[in-house]
Amino acid sequence: MSAPAVAFDPCSRVAAELNLPLAGVQDVVKLLADGGSVPFIARYRKEQTGGLDEVQIRDIDEKRTYYTEVYERRQAVLAEIEKQGKLTAELKKRIDGCWVKAELEDLYLPYKPKRRTRAMIAREKGLEPLALRILEQPTTGDVQVDASAFVDIGKEVADTKAALAGARDIVAEVLAERAEVRSFVRQRFAEEGEVVSARVPEKTQQPTKFESYYDFRGKASTIPSHRFLAIRRGEAEGVLRSSIEVDRDALVVGTQRLARVNPASPFAGELRLASKDSVERLLVPSIENDLRVDLKLAADRDAVAVFAENLRKLMLAAPLGRRTVIGIDPGQRSGCKCVVVDDTGKLLTHTLINLVTGDHALAHAKRTLIELITTHTPFAIAVGNGTHGRETADFARAIVNEIDKAAGTMVVLVSEAGASVYSASDVAREEFPDLDLTIRGAISIARRLQDPLAELVKIDPKAIGVGQYQHDVFQALLKRKLEEVVESCVNAVGVELNTASAPLLAHVAGLTQTIAKRIVQYRNDRGAFKTRQELLGVSGFGPKAFEQCAGFVRIRDSVHPLDASAVHPERYALVEKVAQDLGVGVKDLIGNAEWIARVKWPQYVSSDVGLPTLEDIKRELLKPGRDPRDVFEPPAFRDDVRTLEDLKVGMILEGVVTNVTAFGAFVDVGVHQDGLVHLSQLSDRFVKDPHEVAKVGEKMRVRVLEIDLARKRISLSAKSEAPRAQVSRSNKPAPRAPEGPSFSNTPFAGLLRK
Repeated sequence: MSAPAVAFDPCSRVAAELNLPLAGVQDVVKLLADGGSVPFIARYRKEQTGGLDEVQIRDIDEKRTYYTEVYERRQAVLAEIEKQGKLTAELKKRIDGCWVKAELEDLYLPYKPKRRTRAMIAREKGLEPLALRILEQPTTGDVQVDASAFVDIGKEVADTKAALAGARDIVAEVLAERAEVRSFVRQRFAEEGEVVSARVPEKTQQPTKFESYYDFRGKASTIPSHRFLAIRRGEAEGVLRSSIEVDRDALVVGTQRLARVNPASPFAGELRLASKDSVERLLVPSIENDLRVDLKLAADRDAVAVFAENLRKLMLAAPLGRRTVIGIDPGQRSGCKCVVVDDTGKLLTHTLINLVTGDHALAHAKRTLIELITTHTPFAIAVGNGTHGRETADFARAIVNEIDKAAGTMVVLVSEAGASVYSASDVAREEFPDLDLTIRGAISIARRLQDPLAELVKIDPKAIGVGQYQHDVFQALLKRKLEEVVESCVNAVGVELNTASAPLLAHVAGLTQTIAKRIVQYRNDRGAFKTRQELLGVSGFGPKAFEQCAGFVRIRDSVHPLDASAVHPERYALVEKVAQDLGVGVKDLIGNAEWIARVKWPQYVSSDVGLPTLEDIKRELLKPGRDPRDVFEPPAFRDDVRTLEDLKVGMILEGVVTNVTAFGAFVDVGVHQDGLVHLSQLSDRFVKDPHEVAKVGEKMRVRVLEIDLARKRISLSAKSEAPRAQVSRSNKPAPRAPEGPSFSNTPFAGLLRK
């Protein structure tokens, strides 16, 4: 039944729960309802919201949605109970005051249509009056005499024993559906429940990755998300069995108390038995299942938050910038795919070299790479970090050093995660319909070095590999949160309108995939955009879309100088007024700290422009179109460490953080197998959240603690204390800047000396 059309405003409840000003919450809700995007509201409507940031705005939207759903469900429940003629004033009051979905469903449970139960069958046999007698707990009467009145062979009630058993079934269900009883059991499970797991013997004859959970016990209220998800995966793979245990005797005693067992009643024993049956047969399985669902949802939220944070750091990784780059996708049997892209990411040429099929092929590879370098003078060579990546990078670095070491062309290992997904995607086919998958992959590697954000937006975030149990969590939640991260990152950096791809533009506030494609088509047909205002000429592009996106797109060398900045067009007149008052042009004002310092900003406060917006404009004029990302600095792997076998306990290495989980950080130290820095080894100080000290894409100095060759596991430490064993001179860390390796012991030595 649809909810009645009653005005419902969740803002006051949302504001109270999030501890935010009511006026700001109301304005956010209104702006969202009017089609405002989160980045736009956070950046350009600070006066209305009181300066609420993106996280707070998304929290408001999430809570508003939740409470609206509770309200609508409440109306449906009330309507259904009223339809049954069972809605009392007291029950209506309890439902109207309920704002938690689980509690609302508990209140509705006795009136909810259900499958055929033992209690239903007992009622059909006419045993409800006897059940009510048990619940009433009278101090007079005789159990056997009262029960004998319900013996009826025709109704399959053969004797008093059967009559009492059926009556107890009714009592057990009544107790299990009482909201106060369910609340008591829920509370006990939540506060005292323990997640217990054990191995399945026939599935654990060989070592498994779930050995830590063969005999595990942990409080449900404090179990880390990664542990609960690991146990669930172990169950799904048939390796583990798990349950949530609680003191059932205490549950029975508590349920009997709530059932108001009267020791003086001759029916006390029946109520005790019914209470015990209610706990063991109905309440425990139901509440345990609910708690498992709650734990799964909480674990999902934690895992998704970890994934989102990692994705944010990766997408906001330092870009190399607009430089010509050679991209190499390493390969052994199939060869290394080489491409050259210009400073805008446009493909210039592509070819194939092979480093492992003999001297003739190696000589050809050398000539080819030298020709690419001398012809295109790349700023860097990006090499995929997959199989044969280190060897390919060494070869490229040796060539660079031989040609002109002083030129400084850097060779950088770039993560390949998701590159194959992009290569086979519709986006890649649209960009390069005539190219092989492998060539597309090399292009993606080169572009990732130039601008990680612009390239990673083309890939499903789940394929990038910076998550934890991403295939086990609720996929709709994961998709929504990761899309929010991508949107936030793209708009935080801003987009160059005349070079951005359609997938990148689609994440700009106010734009859709369809409009993004039309913008690119308009650009292809008519040439580069000369002003932001020209966007309004794109088919289907209206004033609302322009309002939302204009501040996040940039146009270099635009007719209007502010088009290259994050100043929104709605504030151009204000900036022009500021410049006019100073007696200079807008173009002269931009980037001129001396002139900007002279501005008396408070005098420009108006009814719709406050100091927060003026401060944003001031910062933007000082550094127009500023990029919030760090300056690019390549990692430096040790030349003498290439495989697991090369590692030694106590070695000091420089690595790159590839993933951060709830239990630590994974670090690439250049051996094709990431090592784990456990939470306890991340810092000299206590660390509760690994994200406090580790970020995806950042460099980390680590020490090798343990190497497990059989399982291909590396244990690392980022603590500063010196290792117990003395580290030999050859084990000193590599210099920060990547230097050319010694090739005296490599397969390329002979060729490179020729």
